[in-house]
Amino acid sequence: MAFFTSEYDCKLDVKGRLALPSKVRAALPDNASEELVLRRGFEPCLVLYPMLEYKKIYAKIKGLSEFSEEYRRFQRTFFRGNVDVELDGAGRINIPKKMMEYAGLEKEVILVGLGNRIEIWNPDQYEEYLIQDAGEYSKMAEKFLAED
Repeated sequence: MAFFTSEYDCKLDVKGRLALPSKVRAALPDNASEELVLRRGFEPCLVLYPMLEYKKIYAKIKGLSEFSEEYRRFQRTFFRGNVDVELDGAGRINIPKKMMEYAGLEKEVILVGLGNRIEIWNPDQYEEYLIQDAGEYSKMAEKFLAED
């Protein structure tokens, strides 16, 4: 099972290739370097999954009824922003131009490990989606992590 943590400042090259940091590559499951899925995030970022983790989400979405308009719309929107990627010999993934535009990615990017996945952000936009108030952060920790 993959386990990604921390933040990494990275750069995209002129061809849209992103070199994954060695700690990120080391956290990939065996043979996962050939089986990665990149998708559009719900916020303006990209999300990178090892195939094993992506298949868990796929199974849930696949299980939605094709006879429900709401489910079809969700499936259509979710799957339109997915692409299989693989690491090249230099440990890089190629990010398609449309996906770079969606996430506002330019030369500088931040990778954020979120356990089973990695988010790829424009550094300026990333800051806007973080909790800025320590009190709010503390209350959320209590709400989500305190034992009953």
